[in-house]
Amino acid sequence: MELFHEEPGIGERIARLRARRKLTQEGLAERAGLCVDIVRKLEQGVRRTARLTTLNALARALDVEPSALVGQPVTFEVRSEGDQPSVLALRQAISPVSDLLGDDPDPEDPPGIAALQASLRSTERIRRDGRMGEIGVLLPQLIRDAKAAARAGTGAEAAAAHSVLAEAYQVAATTLTALGKEDAAFTALERSMAAAAEGDDPHLQTVGFSSLAWILTKQGRLADAERVALSAAERIEPGFRSPPAELALWGILLLRAATAAVRLERHDTVRDLLNLASAAAATIGTDRLDYATPFGPTNVGVAKVNFLVEMEQSTEALRASRTVPELQALPPTWRARFHVDRALAFADLHKDDGALQALLTAERTAPEWMRYHSTSRRLVADLRHRERRRTSPLTELADRLGLDGWDRASHHPRKVAQHVTVRAAACCLAWARRRTRRSPGRPLRHPRPLDLPRRQTLLPLHGPGGRLRRPVRRRCRGAATRDGGRAAGACPGSDR
Repeated sequence: MELFHEEPGIGERIARLRARRKLTQEGLAERAGLCVDIVRKLEQGVRRTARLTTLNALARALDVEPSALVGQPVTFEVRSEGDQPSVLALRQAISPVSDLLGDDPDPEDPPGIAALQASLRSTERIRRDGRMGEIGVLLPQLIRDAKAAARAGTGAEAAAAHSVLAEAYQVAATTLTALGKEDAAFTALERSMAAAAEGDDPHLQTVGFSSLAWILTKQGRLADAERVALSAAERIEPGFRSPPAELALWGILLLRAATAAVRLERHDTVRDLLNLASAAAATIGTDRLDYATPFGPTNVGVAKVNFLVEMEQSTEALRASRTVPELQALPPTWRARFHVDRALAFADLHKDDGALQALLTAERTAPEWMRYHSTSRRLVADLRHRERRRTSPLTELADRLGLDGWDRASHHPRKVAQHVTVRAAACCLAWARRRTRRSPGRPLRHPRPLDLPRRQTLLPLHGPGGRLRRPVRRRCRGAATRDGGRAAGACPGSDR
């Protein structure tokens, strides 16, 4: 997967953007409302990741989207066979130049409404499974076909085509957001809302507002996201005798608003919104799937775990995760995200084995989705940084996610070579200086690399963040002290 080869870490990105904004670490911390120690540790590589609340605060202070900090994939993977997905083709389908030039529409007859609706259902199922590459192949043609049918049709047929087009644009918006293309996603959603206004489904605009709130959240516009979701929820506020579809859409909007509120650290608001969503889910009584989005008791339980993780209540999050009912009722990507939240909670409690098992479960559930999910990638990179073994299930998972560039300095092949070369040079230089000082007129014999005196071991060359340490000697536990005795805790056989 050449897409994910060596890439800078989050600390390097923050340092570069901070320098571009001409901010000191203290200035960035003050502007973001954070402790300067957080900024310093991220830039030095002591911390490899951070909460989404922290990332959103840093992104606002640096005037970028959060995706600019986390380093998520920006294009599709190359497929081993068949047509290749393309971000450019998706952009061209959403914003074709022909619309501006007034070119004649496609001369071919568009497919019928039934065929368009079947293609849309298939695309939505693929998206729920997290098969991003297939979406990138199928979606541009679906948008072009639906647009052609909407232009060619009249009456009820044109309205039905506009409804298909609106949903296809929404799928495009969420796909582009997953690739860090939030501005293009916003354009796709604007076109979706315009198509929904001419469609035959009154719920499509509500679904559009839900997608808009999610995109604004990804852009870091958290207050706008909360406002959009709550305004849309107020417009359709149902009674508890309303149809289940309306209750589900209302509950989805409440969860969108709560997602923005938790990242604004408004925890009381989150609890209130979660209680309202739980009441709506209890009224429905079972999990539904409307417009490719699930809602019901299970999805509310999954959302509660996510919010507890965001609020750094990891113990409570793991306890709540054990009470989520009927997890199999959710689509694969929702289940995978639930397991990633469990992994985040385990990692926060320094239970790395539990985090690894949760991540492996998420990968089995939605393997391709994992390779695009920025939170999963950050967490695996952080756990691998703490991993001491060169080969383990965790390092194998990191390799499958294409995280070679995130590896520890001591494990990365290029870093190892640099480690050995610089250490050898330092040792040779120190030896030469000692020999020169002791025997000024005597010729020097160059020692073998790393030919150190007995009972001296090497400390790692790279400190936190890859900074170079000065060569340091460490005495063996059994080494002699200056007075001829033995150091405390000498190893067995040290007198030999």
